[in-house]
Amino acid sequence: MKKTRALLLSAGLGTRLRPLTLKTPKCLVEIGNKPILEYWIDKLENVSVDQIIVNTHYLSNKVDLFLEQQKRKDIKILNFYEEKLLGTAGTLIANYEFFSNSLGILIHADNFTNMDLKDLIESHRNRPPDCLLTMLTFNTSNPESCGIVEVDSNKVVQKFYEKQSNPPGNIANAAVYLFEDDFLEWLINNYPQATDFSIHILPNLLGRIYTFHTKMTYIDIGTKKSLDKAREIAKETGEYL
Repeated sequence: MKKTRALLLSAGLGTRLRPLTLKTPKCLVEIGNKPILEYWIDKLENVSVDQIIVNTHYLSNKVDLFLEQQKRKDIKILNFYEEKLLGTAGTLIANYEFFSNSLGILIHADNFTNMDLKDLIESHRNRPPDCLLTMLTFNTSNPESCGIVEVDSNKVVQKFYEKQSNPPGNIANAAVYLFEDDFLEWLINNYPQATDFSIHILPNLLGRIYTFHTKMTYIDIGTKKSLDKAREIAKETGEYL
């Protein structure tokens, strides 16, 4: 079985969470006494990921210190400092060799969920043969703030609406993607200068993106309101997965 590796996009400025993020990087904001970033590391460890890259930028010294304190037996955690932010696609492109001969997972680590990744990975392994990418999706109550997808009967994305007013539906892109060498080859050969994954990559892959839909809690920690909601759910359920 292929090794599994992951990239946690964790370099965001967290401007909408200020003043909370003036001294704390967004990825280290806590939910249930655990930083958001640690939730994702735990999830990846649970599915036998052997190496993780965490990209850093804003308050990178604090993220570096946190990562140094993460003593994991079976997983190696690397940091990738960006003096200038490369963008969600640019960071992946800069590290594409890291994923060679692997099952790759790209995660926007500023989201909170109580789902397990095992079913998502299994679904990716059984994706239609023409699909280069598997995308996690969820139902959102605020579709205007998300990337909304329309899928066919085979769960393959046919249309994509990135943060548009009045999009036709509420099935949202969760910004968790699974891929392998065929996707990386397509990416490097066609869009080596891409920076934004949602703008430069997804619209050019319509018909080749498989989806796995979760009914579990999934929250974009972009505002104080959404952070409070995530904290409330974590406290009520006790599910610190």
